[in-house]
Amino acid sequence: MDGFEIIDRRFARYILDNAALEELATGFRWVEGLVWMGDWNCLLFEDLPRNRIMRWSEAEGVSIYREPSNYTNGQTRDRNGRLISCSHQKRCIFRTEYDGTITTLVDSHAGRRLNSPNDIAVRSDGTIWFTDPLYGISTDYEGGRQPSEQPPALYRFDPVTGDIRIAASDFDGPNGLAFSPDETTLYVAETGNQAEDNPKQFIRVFAVGDGGVLSGGRVFAKIEPGYCDGMTVDEDGNIWSSAGDGVHCLSPQGDLLGKVFVPHRVANLKFGGLHRNRLFIGGSQTLYAIFLNRRGLPFP
Repeated sequence: MDGFEIIDRRFARYILDNAALEELATGFRWVEGLVWMGDWNCLLFEDLPRNRIMRWSEAEGVSIYREPSNYTNGQTRDRNGRLISCSHQKRCIFRTEYDGTITTLVDSHAGRRLNSPNDIAVRSDGTIWFTDPLYGISTDYEGGRQPSEQPPALYRFDPVTGDIRIAASDFDGPNGLAFSPDETTLYVAETGNQAEDNPKQFIRVFAVGDGGVLSGGRVFAKIEPGYCDGMTVDEDGNIWSSAGDGVHCLSPQGDLLGKVFVPHRVANLKFGGLHRNRLFIGGSQTLYAIFLNRRGLPFP
């Protein structure tokens, strides 16, 4: 079938043969930070090097939601519907309140500034999990070159108590992350120290125990060509990963089920739409979408 590669027959059930990949908008510098706003019936995403958050809706097309955005990257919503975002430039996690004001939630750990928070997920207990590589402060293109004050890490933050702790520190470049539907498993992309010739690039998997304590961390899958930058999970626990040739769908066991081909390298992706069955895809300078016979989680 054009536009797809079926590797495992299970993947055939996820494809709609009359739903093609759609180009929604183009001309951006690098599309990141996709988040579906169901109550607004729109998608927010970051045109990262231009330092602005964009808004797309079926009825109105593309407009600017926030400029400047302090070089926002990963975005999600908390269980109260508020937008939670990662800022490269401000080196923090911040929340957009109902009235539009901005609240900085956390910008340091153990008395030292965070690096450049990259991607983010909120668990049902309200805790905020985010990755903190050096990418956003290593060049001037996505936030501004600044010195790092601590190694890359994966963090767990409780916005009620203000407690921030390292959930896992054995990363060179932690990137995208997503929980399984029952939140007992956490997937984290390792995209390595990209200043090296051969960075580590794969998806790791952790078991989430009581109090949010992680164990494990084995290699779950390696995405080729390219690597996993961002990912999202569907209702059955399948992982939809960005890749160099589009989007790869992995089973909860790590089997490659199939691919959705995209003309450009994919950085980030998110389910959305009325039934959460529309996969929005940030493909380099272009925003794409495709309807699938599968729904994403209500709280990605």
